[in-house]
Amino acid sequence: MIPFGDLRRQYISIKDELDKALAGVLDSGWYILGKQVQQFENNFSAFCNKKYGVGVNSGTDALILALKASGVKPGDEVITVSFTAIPTISAIYAVGASPVFVDIGDYYTMDPDKVESSITPKTKVILPVHLYGQSCDMDPILEIANKYNLKVVEDCAQAHGALYKGKKVPVGDIGCFSFYPSKNLGALGDGGMIVTDDVEIYNKLLSMREYGQKERYYQVIDGINSRLDELQAALLNIKLKYLDKWNARRRQIAKIYFEGLQEDKNIVFPLERRDCRQIFHLFVIRHDNRDDLREYLKNNKIQTQIHYPIPNHLQEYYVKNFNKKFNLPKTEKYSKEILSLPMFPELNDEEVKEIIKFINAYK
Repeated sequence: MIPFGDLRRQYISIKDELDKALAGVLDSGWYILGKQVQQFENNFSAFCNKKYGVGVNSGTDALILALKASGVKPGDEVITVSFTAIPTISAIYAVGASPVFVDIGDYYTMDPDKVESSITPKTKVILPVHLYGQSCDMDPILEIANKYNLKVVEDCAQAHGALYKGKKVPVGDIGCFSFYPSKNLGALGDGGMIVTDDVEIYNKLLSMREYGQKERYYQVIDGINSRLDELQAALLNIKLKYLDKWNARRRQIAKIYFEGLQEDKNIVFPLERRDCRQIFHLFVIRHDNRDDLREYLKNNKIQTQIHYPIPNHLQEYYVKNFNKKFNLPKTEKYSKEILSLPMFPELNDEEVKEIIKFINAYK
């Protein structure tokens, strides 16, 4: 069986370092918001070339708090894409706002040409999603946001180290990351972070992640309990040292896929923007017979996934609770064709070539 992902392989590769870091936290007796969290906030914000980082409980909480810190309130609207994981939209629901969906382009990210016509007096934030390890086309999005005095909150959950025109994402006001175990930089449980250059937003987030307290037992704003814990921070501090190497390996694997499958005219490959760098959180192809191909690969002991089978504007919860309909032809078409092939740094060349062999043999 060739797995879609194998988290154990990564653990084994740096086991001694991770075990030592874990033991160090246990021995310290300090498990919440200690030195490891502070160190990781500094390390990861520096990795992103941002001034500030705020560690939180998950990528979803990162989005929720970022939206709150951006002034989003019940009844407001957030412009985003339907072609994304459910948590992106769950965060909008959690602050009482409504998602306004725009279509994607051929890079599977927000089409900037569709944004301006979706702005209303209720719009407070534009929320682009850097999907599959690919950056959105941010310059026109930021230009529109500046024109209408809107905040930009970037969902970077799949883009740790992705570049847009030489800059690491996020390039706007606020970036939200997930450290879910399968991410390019994954914890051994849930975790997330918000990075920003805005000191006012930073200070607000520090309070908001701890019940809205300015100091212990003195609440000044609305907040929740959302803290990255010391254990996860310690492990992430170790893993961060390997992230560039792991991302480079993902690009190597992608190159093998591209070269090995290039003769197959039925496959649409992922694109990479000029002057940008994909970090291939996922390697997603499109195929007209997606479901049949997936079953064929399963029968040949190759695991695949679909990211994501049902666009958010067609999800049962959205349909039941919102009346608005959207014209999203590419979102709906591509969701029926996409297939994620195995992609993780510890996948070896022989396994990739085996996958290619079976795909090329598919009729």
